[in-house]
Amino acid sequence: MENITVIVMLLFGVAFLSLLSKRYNFPIPIVLVLCGVAVSIIPGLPVIALNPDVVFIIFLPPLLYHAAWYTSWSDFKQTVRPISLAAIGLVFFTTVAVAVAAHYLIGGISWPLAFLLGAIVSPPDAVSATSITKGLGLHPRLIAILEGESLVNDASGLVAYKYALTAIIAGNFVLWQAGLNFVVMSVIGVLIGLGVGYIMSFIHKKFVCDDIIEVTLTLLTPFASYLIAEHFECSGVLAVVSTGLFLSARSGEIFTHESRIMTGTIWSVLTNILNGLIFILIGLQLRQIVLGIDNYSGISLAIWAIAISGVVIVVRFLWVIPASMLPRFISKRIRQEEFDYRNMIIFGWSGMRGVVSMAAALALPLTINNGEEFPFRSLIIYLVFCVILSTLVIQGSTLPWLIRKLKIDPYSIVAEEYMVRNQIVSQTITHIEDHFSLLNDNLLHNIKSKYEVKFNRLQKTELPANFFGNGNVMGIEIFNDFTKIQIDLLNVERAKLEQMHKSGNVNEEIFRKIEKELDLEETRLAMEMYDG
Repeated sequence: MENITVIVMLLFGVAFLSLLSKRYNFPIPIVLVLCGVAVSIIPGLPVIALNPDVVFIIFLPPLLYHAAWYTSWSDFKQTVRPISLAAIGLVFFTTVAVAVAAHYLIGGISWPLAFLLGAIVSPPDAVSATSITKGLGLHPRLIAILEGESLVNDASGLVAYKYALTAIIAGNFVLWQAGLNFVVMSVIGVLIGLGVGYIMSFIHKKFVCDDIIEVTLTLLTPFASYLIAEHFECSGVLAVVSTGLFLSARSGEIFTHESRIMTGTIWSVLTNILNGLIFILIGLQLRQIVLGIDNYSGISLAIWAIAISGVVIVVRFLWVIPASMLPRFISKRIRQEEFDYRNMIIFGWSGMRGVVSMAAALALPLTINNGEEFPFRSLIIYLVFCVILSTLVIQGSTLPWLIRKLKIDPYSIVAEEYMVRNQIVSQTITHIEDHFSLLNDNLLHNIKSKYEVKFNRLQKTELPANFFGNGNVMGIEIFNDFTKIQIDLLNVERAKLEQMHKSGNVNEEIFRKIEKELDLEETRLAMEMYDG
């Protein structure tokens, strides 16, 4: 009970610091990792350790699902080449580079353990990338690549982690068998994820008629996808990502506006708590971890941490530059794509590590099959935390400065938002003129006026006090008809928005913003309807 009290109080502290980070525009991931350091030096706090077997189950499915949900499938398809090069090639390149550095730098660490460390620190974090780059005016294509990379590389990194861990526990490792198993298990994991997504889509469409149940199913879906895939010894990570992408692309068809609003709010709260909780847990374990590495000198620990962090940062540039330039040299079509070398530098400096690496480190087993203590466990967790700390604090805090120094013109999303809103409102006005010409003139005028105001101002506006004319009170029936027509027209707006989203003609951020506006407005109108 005492441990739960401590965690709850620390979560209150994290929530308060998150408020300050929002107020003063300081990236939340940096706040969280510094919270972990602060928690570790508070005297008198207990050491709380979760069972490693349940760390992945608690943290990974919801965090990966949330990241997949807010990844645009259209943007993902358009940037699949750079995403694949970064999320697969760069992850394995980083894994090998870190493994070589760790094996030759740290005495006694075996190749499987070195590869395990490399696999843990290889994938950049989706939450960190989006939180730190938000509001910096980066081009949407670059943001799409960063988000897509951070999503897929979690899968490739954690698959490498799984095989390295198997090699340590089983005591053997055959490269070609591991490579073949990686391909087979990844493909089956994706198929299981798509299958779960299809089944849940069918259930939401045909059976669910209650918002609470719909949201409950949404919360359970990533855990179901992960556990089913893991039961068949496939990639649970890829299964969760596939399920999230599948259902997200169809969210406009399978969820009601009420459940979308509720789901978005609940998921935001849940992921915020999980992100805070994992860094609190590492903070509460750091003192024990330090005791586990007290046989090493402080100088050696500092050198190892700086070296591994340096390899992680430098290797990204060693991969990104040829991976960006060689395809342009080989393909004439790729050479015709818009290219700015400054975006390549920003991408190279945006490799912040975060919560997924931390969860993977905490999930390391305490013992191996013969009952012996897991070798170098405390040292590996220490090095992982140092990599997260250095990449978040050094790279994350200097990224805005780097963008200013490179003199990158901020990409304004306002013009794109104007175009999207203009098309939606124009389509709705056309629909009014084509389908509502037989309505009562006064009612038609009121309906059309609302969208003409939207067209002129391109933002939601409150109806003027005399909107219904001379202060006359409309009858309940007419008022309800007016409200129903407004809801029908909101569905026209939503259909046009969905059409543009599916065709890739609207930025994901704009799509989610306008979709939420429409959902909120429909909720307000439905509450205004008179029952009797």
